[in-house]
Amino acid sequence: MKRRNFLKSTSAAVVTSTILPISTMAKNSSSVSTKKTKVAIVGTGSRGSQTWGKSLLAGFSKWVEVVGLCDINYKRVEYAKEFMGATNAKTYEAKDFDLMIKETQPDYVIVTTTDSFHVDYTVRAMELGVDAISEKPIATEVEQCQRILDTEYKTGRKVTVGFNMRFGNEAAEMKKILDSGELGRILSVDFQEYLDLNHGASYFRRWHGKNKYSGSLLVHKASHHFDLVNWLIDADPVEVQAMGKVAFYGSNNSFRGKNCRSCAFTDKCNFYWDITKSERMKDLYVKCEDVDGYFRDGCVWDNEIDSYDTSTTQVTYDNGTFLTYSQNTNLPYEGQYISFTGEKGRMDVRLYNRQPWEVKDPIEIRISKDTETTKIYTLNNSKGEHGGADDRVKALIFNPEVKDELNQRAGSRAGVLSSLIGIAARQSIETGKKVMIADLIHFPTTWEG
Repeated sequence: MKRRNFLKSTSAAVVTSTILPISTMAKNSSSVSTKKTKVAIVGTGSRGSQTWGKSLLAGFSKWVEVVGLCDINYKRVEYAKEFMGATNAKTYEAKDFDLMIKETQPDYVIVTTTDSFHVDYTVRAMELGVDAISEKPIATEVEQCQRILDTEYKTGRKVTVGFNMRFGNEAAEMKKILDSGELGRILSVDFQEYLDLNHGASYFRRWHGKNKYSGSLLVHKASHHFDLVNWLIDADPVEVQAMGKVAFYGSNNSFRGKNCRSCAFTDKCNFYWDITKSERMKDLYVKCEDVDGYFRDGCVWDNEIDSYDTSTTQVTYDNGTFLTYSQNTNLPYEGQYISFTGEKGRMDVRLYNRQPWEVKDPIEIRISKDTETTKIYTLNNSKGEHGGADDRVKALIFNPEVKDELNQRAGSRAGVLSSLIGIAARQSIETGKKVMIADLIHFPTTWEG
């Protein structure tokens, strides 16, 4: 079987095995189980304690019970439990992860640790007989991707990846338009990611600015975007070439400090951030520093920063589509500009997140069919985190009455392919050469997960 056909068939197998029971139960409400899904969370930082903790309990307690919390920092995990509220979850240190699984017997392990450690807990959960939900990226290195695929194949367990960008209002709209065939065959995609000086700088204050932890922003951040394109055009990446550098942050400054609170240059640094103004940040990070030595308010000018703040990536897909992706992290405004050029027309999508000018609706879509025919309309975001996308991810996983009509639920294959584009881009920047995806990974030949 040719690789493209094989990957398509395995994707279908994922949808059938994980989504069919949900659809079946939705059609017959009497068959919906009243038993709650038990989850254990490893990694209780901002994402773990809020999105997959407090918000999960607030909106989905009808279907979900948090039974275990685990973190490398014993102070942070105890605070996370208090912050989440409404839970009797047991707390564990990371070294007792196996014990947590044994004692709490979860149905899912939710992995929200530092990116480079996602693989360890995802793999171990499956080895212990538990399905995993991994925050993106699923992995930061090639060998991690292979470990996850091999373990899933050997154990028969399943991995779900939290790609919330598939669940925004604009994503659903783009998917419906592209699937309708209105634009015909898609020839090229242009994706521009704009991060403003507030959001962009925040990555370089944290562990995300170090490749050994995040795999670079081409993996941590851009895996969202690569997955979105993969899903929208329903194609597999084949070849990747990229350029990138640390052009603004890191060593590109005459002074620096260990972290903002201890810095001697607070009066002259435009990026000084007082973490103590946020009680939550103090409780979650500052009061826990003595345990693991992690400073949440790290210096954006740290000489060890090696995650590219400026990059351009080109991807060739197996259906002939070209993707040009750019990421800039120090702009005066924030948003995205995504365009699809097809045989029958073009779709331009503009997302206005934060900008110094007034915008009535944050999502603007324009469809142009020829030089004289164009239509433009706007959408708004839904309420909730990430424009309501986070709640939709959780609803699809935990609410048995929600159907996956757009094939939005992402498994290990989607997670691996999105990570591999970022990993390949990083390799291309380091070597100056094109990287073939097929040279990086081996999908089990009889894999059905």
